[in-house]
Amino acid sequence: MQTLSTHRWSSAFARRTQGASGELAAILELAGGTDLISFAGGLPDPQTFPVAVLRDLAMPLLSGDAAVALQYSPTPGLPGLRGAFADRLAETQGRRPGAGELMVTSGTIDALGLLARAMLDPGDVAAVESPTYLGAIDGFRGYEADVRGIPVDEDGIDTDELERLCRSDSPPKLLYTIPDHQNPTGITMSAERRSTLVEVCRRHGVLVIEDVAYRELTFISEPLPSLWSLGPDIVVQAGTTSKTFFPGVRLGWAVGPREVIAQMVVAKQNSDQCAGALGQRLLEEYLRGGHMDRQLRLSNALYSQRCARMLAALDEYMPAEISWTRPRGGFFTWLSGPGRLDAVDLARKARDAGVAFVPGRPFHPHADGANKLRLAYSLASEDEIDEGVARLGKLITSTLENR
Repeated sequence: MQTLSTHRWSSAFARRTQGASGELAAILELAGGTDLISFAGGLPDPQTFPVAVLRDLAMPLLSGDAAVALQYSPTPGLPGLRGAFADRLAETQGRRPGAGELMVTSGTIDALGLLARAMLDPGDVAAVESPTYLGAIDGFRGYEADVRGIPVDEDGIDTDELERLCRSDSPPKLLYTIPDHQNPTGITMSAERRSTLVEVCRRHGVLVIEDVAYRELTFISEPLPSLWSLGPDIVVQAGTTSKTFFPGVRLGWAVGPREVIAQMVVAKQNSDQCAGALGQRLLEEYLRGGHMDRQLRLSNALYSQRCARMLAALDEYMPAEISWTRPRGGFFTWLSGPGRLDAVDLARKARDAGVAFVPGRPFHPHADGANKLRLAYSLASEDEIDEGVARLGKLITSTLENR
């Protein structure tokens, strides 16, 4: 009879894994819960998935192009999809990538991992907005970077603080930012801040990573210039189609300086080797057929309506001591309370009341944000938004009165 080992493998884990939080998995688990109203995960609504279009595209593709669609793809991506991405960037951002300046990725998180592998040595300083997407914090720490937070206000990242960090004894090698409808705050960086950020980073030789996951999910008609369009020599733009096409395909792009993209391609050869070819061909046909813009109009109308409903519910049910951002796109609003509000404790109580949200602390590199929380309105129905915010407002009021 075989004896099962009682060896504890945790002692053998690589040092670089010790800072990993596991928060992303926990958020996705909460978002998928069926026994509660979830404002936790930033998931797109399945009714925005282009099922009928995909059905029409898939059969001809499999019949006529199976040798490409079902095969491995080149590590930088299939030429057809790279061309479609380049055309879309030229149309929507006013700049076309040059040869070797664009690659296909398996979503934004893949691009961040490739950049971390290509750029960061242990101890290198990586600057991020504080708060920011927690996947970036964990990703950079996974390569033993020294992650430094730079505060944000209603106009985006504090460029004066960025300048001070760049002039310090520990300047950053790279800066990660989400200029449009930021995760988690919903804030959009002003045009002036964008120009200043590019100037500061160019002056100090800092590589900018621009995450545009929510850029096209906008409730305003005139988009602000992307950082990549302002500074293609110092900016790598990481994009994803998970929110605009559908997340199951796991596709995105990275565009930036040729030598950086080339090093990312080398890094991808040693990770997942290539993005899935079938998804690439589907996405290329989807883009070439003009379906993306039609779907975005429907998606943005839906998310704009839900955002408005969320803000109206917050106006009605939240106590005066709570403030929140008013997004112009994206999936999130960010709530701030007085110092005595403990968002982690509140999350436990809210779960018992049938409501889920994400406490603010994981979005900060240095465990700030104890009195802040993120609400996602993208997946909740309007009735759920009303009921969930009412429950949460009642719970916050009671919590503050008892502290």
